[in-house]
Amino acid sequence: MKQLTKRVYPALGHKRIDKITARDIQRFITDMMINGRNETTGKPLSRKTAVHHLSFISDVFTYAIRMGMLSDNPCRRVFVPKQEQLEKEIFTLDEVRTLFANLENEPMKYQLYLMLAIYSGFRRSEMLGLEWKDIDFENDLIHVRRTSQYTAEKGIYTDTTKTRSSKRVSKMPGIIMDLLRRFRTEQTIEARRLGTKWVENDRLFTKWNGEPMNPQTPFEWLKGYCGRVGVPFKNIHSLRHLHASLLIFEGVDVVAVSADMGHSVLGTTLNLYSHMFQETRARNCEAITNALKFAHQPAECVKYDVQNRGGEQFGT
Repeated sequence: MKQLTKRVYPALGHKRIDKITARDIQRFITDMMINGRNETTGKPLSRKTAVHHLSFISDVFTYAIRMGMLSDNPCRRVFVPKQEQLEKEIFTLDEVRTLFANLENEPMKYQLYLMLAIYSGFRRSEMLGLEWKDIDFENDLIHVRRTSQYTAEKGIYTDTTKTRSSKRVSKMPGIIMDLLRRFRTEQTIEARRLGTKWVENDRLFTKWNGEPMNPQTPFEWLKGYCGRVGVPFKNIHSLRHLHASLLIFEGVDVVAVSADMGHSVLGTTLNLYSHMFQETRARNCEAITNALKFAHQPAECVKYDVQNRGGEQFGT
């Protein structure tokens, strides 16, 4: 909420609450969607960000009504314009092949970060919140139990997962578990080498001295690494989108994809990856057409196949 006040207060904070109209709020929301920019990336603000701001303002008015200060919430009349759904930026398989091929020249913690992000689909905050006690080496499982966040006021701090559904367990392949074992050994050796300079911490991803890694660090590394190996840089979240797209194109159903991604509602998955599911449904049409090829054969041919080959025709 404090983050949201940075835009809300300059626009509306100087007015008495009973003097703020729906037009004032509408002007603020519309201007934010047209002219607002993310302070870190410089990209336009999303509709979701505008909805968060409107929800925050509405909560203030709801509280005022409950306290008997007002009788109406003007936010009910405010409209958040829809945005054109942009296609997700996702690394191609050829680009991923290039990223994997050159990883051995990078520090092991970044090797692990890139591969784990793609194989797991974890959010960046979930990745940085991982601790060694979350790794079940015996059963090849990783538990997501917390996130690592950053604000200028608080610095790096531990927080809960984004939603209750974000707490989940993911099965990992041997290649990831082996890399985790190697990295744990390397981290233990480094901690012993640094001695008292090492800050005891159970986190997987740390700074040089064992303190939790800054959330901006993986972004900066991936951007630089893409430049070094000649792969166009998307963004750090594209690794998560890549994971989802691979699941969808391999035919995993939407319920399983949603659970794997830690989405609280199925609609989130459908909204984010609707075009991908549409493409797989097109493949479903092709698959059923191929399976029923016999329906397009002349009647005598079908009769011959049935008499001489039985159900074998369904595999032609």
